[in-house]
Amino acid sequence: MKLGARIFKTGIAIVLALYIAELLALPSPVFAGIAAVFAIQPNIYRSYLTVIEQIQANVIGAFIAILFVLVFGNHIIIVGLAAIIAIIVLLKFNLEKSISLALVTIIAVMEVQNDQFLQYSMIRMFNITIGVASAFFVNLIFLPPKYETKLFFSINQVTEEILKWIRITSRNASESHLLKKDMVKQREKLIKIDQMYLLYKEDRTPFKKNLRAKKRKIVLYRKMILTARRSMDILQRLNQYENELRHLNPDLQRTMQDHLDCLVSYHEHLLLRFVGKAKTTETSEDLFEKFMNRDEFMNMFTDEIYKENKEEPMSSIHLLHIVSSILEYGEKLEHLDHLMTSFYKYHTDDTAPEYEEE
Repeated sequence: MKLGARIFKTGIAIVLALYIAELLALPSPVFAGIAAVFAIQPNIYRSYLTVIEQIQANVIGAFIAILFVLVFGNHIIIVGLAAIIAIIVLLKFNLEKSISLALVTIIAVMEVQNDQFLQYSMIRMFNITIGVASAFFVNLIFLPPKYETKLFFSINQVTEEILKWIRITSRNASESHLLKKDMVKQREKLIKIDQMYLLYKEDRTPFKKNLRAKKRKIVLYRKMILTARRSMDILQRLNQYENELRHLNPDLQRTMQDHLDCLVSYHEHLLLRFVGKAKTTETSEDLFEKFMNRDEFMNMFTDEIYKENKEEPMSSIHLLHIVSSILEYGEKLEHLDHLMTSFYKYHTDDTAPEYEEE
């Protein structure tokens, strides 16, 4: 288990909330600490949205609790009924993410049983607001997440694994059961990368100049992820149709291996180029184009597919799937290359993430 920044931020937010509540001599400061737990978010933008929603939910929960106590009393059945009404109201206002905090507010307010009920209710609602505000302050100031570095590292790592398997599988040298097991892991990693990409995309920068730079990088990272997914498609089809590949004539097998090797090297070069470990003054396509004769590759396999279609129609369809995925992968690499060239040609002030291999 990794001790991430969010764990430390949660602890800091709880301490800050409890400290402020005690400093103001508020009764039951524990509610401030509880509220701080609910409000911690992975990035500043989500934290901003959360603090707005949770303050609204806190007010709604307190209002419903006070209303129910004044009208019906604070019997445990009434508390449950108030919670149900609060959930319905919050769902109506699209505040479902803050339901838990609103329920804490309702219980905190409705458990008060003395003559100064309204005063104590306001104090407890204020306690919870302090907890939410403390968590937002911690999110804003302490340990800002470096999502760009994490995002590129994750993309690079999963791409390297996929490309290694493509090289091995295209030569019929992989263990099928091990490959299938690893493909499951890589798909899970791609899902996590999509989630990290959303966090990076959501994270806001206060400076207009930095915002423009980030928008350009968002496009690049999205294309990197799409290209990694296309390489995953190739790996899946190489594994799925391995029998058809084994029965290809040796010349076609060699042609496919050479073409895939070139595309894989092209992909690796683009990733190195992005972090400044390869030349950035020219398109990578210029370096690999003479080894990637797409028309010749397509014509050779078109003839083979036409021949197979007469003898074994199903085999020709499977071969067509493999060829189409390889051609699409090549197109995605070229598009990524052009985007990267534009990035370095017109935006020299933008810097790639600092990346160090483990």
